[in-house]
Amino acid sequence: MKVFRLSHSKNDISSGPHKIIIKNMENKTKKEAVSTESYKGVRDFYPADMAIQNYIFSKMKKTAESFGYSEYGASVLEYADLYKAKSGEEIVNEQTYTFKDKGDREVSLRPEMTPTVARMIAAKQKELSFPLRWYSIPNLFRYEKPQRGRTREHWQFNVDIFGVKNINADVEVISLTSALMKSFGFKDSNFEIRVNNRKIVNYILNDLFALDENTAKIISKLIDKKDKMKAEEFNKAIQETIPERSSELLQLLNSKNFEEFVSHLPKSAELQEGIIETKELIKRLEDLGITNVVFSQSLMRGFDYYTGTIFEIYDTNPENIRAIFGGGRYDDLLDIFGKDKVPAIGFGMGDVGIRNMLETYNILPAIVAPAELYICIQNENSIGFAQDLAQKLRNNGLKVSVDYSGKKFGDQIKYADKNKIPFITCIGDEEVKNGKFKIKELTSGEEIILSDNEIVDGIRKISSN
Repeated sequence: MKVFRLSHSKNDISSGPHKIIIKNMENKTKKEAVSTESYKGVRDFYPADMAIQNYIFSKMKKTAESFGYSEYGASVLEYADLYKAKSGEEIVNEQTYTFKDKGDREVSLRPEMTPTVARMIAAKQKELSFPLRWYSIPNLFRYEKPQRGRTREHWQFNVDIFGVKNINADVEVISLTSALMKSFGFKDSNFEIRVNNRKIVNYILNDLFALDENTAKIISKLIDKKDKMKAEEFNKAIQETIPERSSELLQLLNSKNFEEFVSHLPKSAELQEGIIETKELIKRLEDLGITNVVFSQSLMRGFDYYTGTIFEIYDTNPENIRAIFGGGRYDDLLDIFGKDKVPAIGFGMGDVGIRNMLETYNILPAIVAPAELYICIQNENSIGFAQDLAQKLRNNGLKVSVDYSGKKFGDQIKYADKNKIPFITCIGDEEVKNGKFKIKELTSGEEIILSDNEIVDGIRKISSN
């Protein structure tokens, strides 16, 4: 009888079918590398970008607070019904990130802040003291095609005043927008404030032309895109939508100024309120020295909740064709909560558009160094001493960074220079022994020798010169 023996040698299982099985097992244990790309339409903020973002936010906060506005905030998650009620079909159906949570509740990542702040006010309407002047810089999400001036995630400066029905609130909010643009360094000639009034817009669409709801929405979208379309293309689209009265509408839309525009309209009582408000708004702003305000009959604003003044700010440089930001009056938004009306007007400024404009005019802020003093270390024996010195200097208000790399002095100094840190000091056995430090300003090469108690004042003195 033949006896077959099974071999368990390494060579026997490293070839043939056994080798294939082992290889497949090894492959399954290996994890695929995760992509380093961020989600399409959002941004990563490296330190230099974060510095610019913080600069933009600081200007927003300072301007709002100079007008007496208080900051508020809220969660990025809202019930989807909040947007279905008032934001407009395009926002809800096409642009909102909406999903079911684990409790089977339909929620959305907020695409705008106005419904949220309206909800907050409605919740505590009886407890709040009006008028309210509030601002925030929320994170917003919209599913739209990423392009210049548009992303799927952005931050937006929101400013609103609640409880003032008269035009003084409109004037204040638009004055704040002008002050904000000036704070960034823009001149009147760099931007244009375009205004219109939804009372005028609604009269033209609903009363003068008596358009049904669907046709009115088509015309509204066309008018809103007028400045981005070729004249022939726009005229053709209007003619195809309302062929019988297209020439009448085009005559209105092609008016050269506010007076010509009004001259083509009938003397209707329903219309006069919007016309009077617009005239007074422009005059009141001009009286305050804000002269870059123009009437724009093609300004529509896409949200359904606007009731009066609407406005947008545009860069006069053709490189930025989109509105930098805009807003308007919305006196009826609290209706959806079954609460008493609270008149309101406000605006939202996205961080993307204003950053593009700052880049266009080359007025982005200089990168601020992460520290004022960089401590280079000669050897490990000096680390504890350097840490004690750094802590003492930080306690006295100086921003200090310590090098633990173990690299040569020359390389440590190059690092400080590359990161724009203005001052360095190098610590070795001699500095530990005598307590004296050579402080060097990298841009000028100037050196001074100071004790630890003199360093802060010495650096401050050189920096102020």
